[in-house]
Parts: sequence; structure tokens; C-alpha cells
Amino acid sequence: MLGASPAALASPHLWSPLMSPRHLLMALAIPALATSFAACSSPSATPQDAGDATDAPTYQDDADATPAPDADATPQPTSLRVATFNTSLFGSEAGDLLETLANPDEEHPKKIANVIQLVRPDVILLNEFDFDDEQEAIDLFASNFLEVAQDADGEAISYPYRYQFPSNTGIASGFDLNGDDEVGETVGTQAYGNDAFGFGLFPGQYAFAVLSKYPLDLEGMRTFQNFLWKDMPDNRIPEDFYSAEALEVLRLSSKNHVDLPIDIEGQTIHLLASHPTPPAFDGAEGRNKRRNADEIRFWHDYIRPAASDYIYDDAGQTGGLTDGAHFVIVGDLNDDPVDGDGLDAADLLVADATLIDPQPESTGAIASGNAREGANLEHQADHRYDTARFNPNVGNLRLDYALPSATLEVTGKGVFWPASTEDYFELIQVSDHHLVWVDVVLPQSDD
Repeated sequence: MLGASPAALASPHLWSPLMSPRHLLMALAIPALATSFAACSSPSATPQDAGDATDAPTYQDDADATPAPDADATPQPTSLRVATFNTSLFGSEAGDLLETLANPDEEHPKKIANVIQLVRPDVILLNEFDFDDEQEAIDLFASNFLEVAQDADGEAISYPYRYQFPSNTGIASGFDLNGDDEVGETVGTQAYGNDAFGFGLFPGQYAFAVLSKYPLDLEGMRTFQNFLWKDMPDNRIPEDFYSAEALEVLRLSSKNHVDLPIDIEGQTIHLLASHPTPPAFDGAEGRNKRRNADEIRFWHDYIRPAASDYIYDDAGQTGGLTDGAHFVIVGDLNDDPVDGDGLDAADLLVADATLIDPQPESTGAIASGNAREGANLEHQADHRYDTARFNPNVGNLRLDYALPSATLEVTGKGVFWPASTEDYFELIQVSDHHLVWVDVVLPQSDD
């Protein structure tokens, strides 16, 4: 739906950027001081343990801050930082993003890259990143922005494994899907977008991509782009709204649902990525609210073997994950568990015992929620958990998630949303969503 921005790196909860990455790296280089950062558990950038918002962020250099292995030592569990970021890297027509990313001086992608370089996730989902068949955009973003330091105190970051995913956005359905008795046929018009399988002015607008430091199992990947909404049992399709012919082709996913296995030093984590339609921009029938809820419910069913028999992927394979599988659900789910216009999908998902809800928070969310008027005054949830900020009529909401399976240990979490008194506050204007991350430890393999 919307974009992404800065966050929180001080404890597993709050980011208070009082020390620059340059100064911290200098401290890490001094053995006498290095012990003060012993709480760091990820070689990428794991936050300190505790909730003091005045603690310095514990950025770590990927190589230099990792001690030499002891051949006789017991192998340590693998730590991983997984993030999601709605980047708002989309154009108004096909090819716009490629043109933008071809220029290393473009401010928007520079700021997005700056945030990623500060948080330094091992795996990250980029929502709202236009798709292109040749995978050029993600390569340009990596080479022109991520692999170039965007901050005087920062450093470049490399993701050798990356992939852009096709999307239902902007793919013509051939039917009237918004109930205006017309079928939009002209690419680039609002009418066309309204009747596409997912709203988009052209095919692939608002798609998503993944960047990873670890190998992506593209052969083992499952996509659910073509799964039909009507094939979900007890679905929430509005009655008497779509034609019978439209229901025969109407897809559940407004973008795509992807199960991407990632090889983490011999173990597999399933990255479950999506970006459901916002529960808004519809009528009394509530088609988008209902679709949003079922798009979220899809993952809720997928992670529970007893509930996933009906699911089939684009290759015809049926079922969901097996018991005990490691996974992280990531994405802008466009639904707050407590506030906003969504139904009950997000609150049911985060309450499921199959996964862990880390409830990341930030100092910026607290300050913004307390300062703004309008809907924020009526919201029931604690502002500290919000991940996105909108106009006063909508307010701030928790829409972006990184939800690991209960088979993983959570060692940190955060939202990159600094307060106005903190460093990097200027980066939050790059998007209306903020980068969310979780640090997890994989259990020791039996092999």
C-alpha cells in the first residue's frame, strides 16, 4: 500500500542512535572496550539486550567484529537478522524504476540504502519494488546504492543472492472487479488498475524483491500467485458482488505469496513473503477488507499442517509447511492487530502458538504517536509498536511484520524509526513505513 523508513537499534526494543557507526567500530577495534559489546549476538548488527533507550546502537562490522573461531570450541548456533521494508521504490509507468536506479545520485534509493546499511540485515524483503523480467532493478539497486556507502559514518553492504518476484498488480483480469460496470482496458489508467488482479497501473508495479547474504533455493521455492480466492474454504468473498465468471479467475493474492527456502549454513529457513491489499479503497461490500483478511489468513493456514490441505502452488503441489519447519513471515500486511480498518486476521496471526510475535518498538513511534492528533487519539494499541505513519485521519499503525516460527529463538528486534532528537531522523521521510527486523538463532542441527 505505502512506503517504508527508519527504525530502532538500541536494545532489542528501542533505537537511540547516540553513537555513530564509525565511533562504534573504533570502539570494537579496541580489545579493552570490546567486552562492553558482548551482548551482541549477530555478526551483522545485533542490538543490545535491555530496554534503555539511551544505550548506543551496537552496530557490528560483518567481518572485523567476528572473533577468530576456536577449533576446539563447541559450534555456536547460527544467528540471523531478518527484515522487511516497504521501500516505495515504484514508478508511474513500466521502466521508471530502472531509470531511477541507473542514476547513483537519486536521493530516494540512496536513503533506502542508507537505512539498510545502518540496520545491516542478513535477509530482507523489499515491498513496493517494481518487477522486471530481467531482474535488472534489483541488480542496479545493489551495485549503485547498497554496495556504495551512503553515510560518512556508514559502510557498504553486499547481498550476493537476490531475486525479484512477479506480481498480480497490473495484470488485466478482463472483468469488472470494482463494481463500476466497466472493464478498464487502457494500461496506465486508474480504471485499468482497479480491474487488474491486484491494483497497479502496469504489470509488476508495487511488486517485491528479496536480498540475502545466504543462498536462495529458487528450485525449492513455491509461489501462489495464481491461487484462486474461491478455493480457500470459508473465504470472505463478498456475496453477490463479483460475477460467476470473474470468480473463476479471481486470484487471492493481490501481489504474490512466496515460500522462499534459504540455506543458512546447512539449515533451511522458509521466508514467507507477501504484501496484501490494504483494507480500504472499496465500498459497502468491503471487498478489499475481506481480501486483505484472507491474504493474511493464507499464511496462518500455511504454517499449520492440519489447516493447509486446500492450498496448491503455481506448480500444482498441495499443502503447506511440515511440523517443525523454521520460517519467518515477513511483509507489509496492511493490517493492525488492534486499530485501523482491517478485520481480525492480523490479531489471529500474531496470537498463534506456531510463531513468535516479537513486538518490536521504537522511540520514534512513541514520539510520533503521542504528538499527532486525529485517529491516534482514538487508537487503542500502544503507539510504541506502530511501524507506519499516515495522515491524521488514519494515524499511525502496526502494519509491517517479521514473525519467526516458535522453533527459533528470538534474540533481538526493532523498528528503524528514530525520534526527532536522534541521529538519522531525516531518513524517515523516505517512506510512510519503517524497516522492521528480528534477530533469531537457529537451533543446533542434529547432523
